[in-house]
Amino acid sequence: MADMTSSPRPLLNRRLAEFGTTVFAEMSALALRTGSINLGQGFPDTDGPEEVREAAVRALRDGRGNQYPPGPGVPELRTAVAAHQRRRYGLSFDPDTEVLVTAGATEAIAAALLALVEPGDEVVALEPYYDSYAACVALAGGRRVPVTLRPQGGRFRLDLDELRDAVTDRTRLLLINTPHNPTGTVLTREELAAIAELAVERDLLVVTDEVYEHLVYDDAEHVPLATFPGMRERTVTISSAGKTFSFTGWKVGWITAAPELVTAVRSAKQYLTYVSAGPFQYAVAEALALPESYFTGLRDDLRAKRDVLAAGLEEAGLTVYRPAGTYFVTADIRPLGESDGVAFCRALPERAGVVAIPTAVFYDHREAGAPFVRFAFCKQRPVLEEAARRLKGAGAR
Repeated sequence: MADMTSSPRPLLNRRLAEFGTTVFAEMSALALRTGSINLGQGFPDTDGPEEVREAAVRALRDGRGNQYPPGPGVPELRTAVAAHQRRRYGLSFDPDTEVLVTAGATEAIAAALLALVEPGDEVVALEPYYDSYAACVALAGGRRVPVTLRPQGGRFRLDLDELRDAVTDRTRLLLINTPHNPTGTVLTREELAAIAELAVERDLLVVTDEVYEHLVYDDAEHVPLATFPGMRERTVTISSAGKTFSFTGWKVGWITAAPELVTAVRSAKQYLTYVSAGPFQYAVAEALALPESYFTGLRDDLRAKRDVLAAGLEEAGLTVYRPAGTYFVTADIRPLGESDGVAFCRALPERAGVVAIPTAVFYDHREAGAPFVRFAFCKQRPVLEEAARRLKGAGAR
């Protein structure tokens, strides 16, 4: 066999060469090495509802899903997803032709972009963005066009004029995320109506990532883009169970869309995982039917944790953008005399025993995100209180 290490040709596909190892892997390894509190990667430190976990155990014992489930997903889950969309948002989807189960939302994003984007197509995405967006656009051969959310009036806001200007004759698709990771912004009805109007006017497809749909606080309201006039037939809506039910390791996601869009996405998805998470699909079907008190309790609990962490960050001297959704808080480090979020986060574990994520890694325009840092608050309250104590006592000022 030839010595591949001496080959002049790079081993990694050039479309992925710019991405390297994800920042989550780097910062999680740093947390382990230093014994720090990990407020970087967004996963809860407790499991979700016991009845949902027991539903998975029951499915395993009953032999449901232990072999390959149907390619589109088990009928029970597809029916539950359709019922959820109808009950919550008044959206009617056929479980047999308009729902597709995926290996988490990440696979749904990958399959949608691989299916719908041709080489050379432009994909407009809100910046900062979940890191897999850029990689998936690159794998599809598309060109990402970022539209930057900028801090204004205590939140990160979308400039609709900038969004309109970003659309050209080469634009194929808008990639929208609300509630928005990492900023915590929840797009308003007025903003969504303007996006819908633009999509219809320019005949664009839209992929909308709504995995934090149940994690909205205060006066914020999650409104699916597919509910706006002209959008149901051009929108691929993505969600998942991980964030809502605190079983992120199960990797159960789904899309809802018109039949021709589901068929297109399934054509790509079948060559990725084909199927996954058989027994967990049955459990998630039961989870989606939990009473409203569960969803209300989840929001109340996370809102209280948000406030604990936000107050701690403010006491430590950072400027905090209190999120209207998700379970992330963005903070500005410039009041501490710092301006490089990457350097700040690499030093923070030794300095304070806390790990965070530099928001700049979610930007094409790195300078726009340089002073911002993201902290996750989906942890137990004593953990957040200890993290706040460490940050305050670190003498970062």
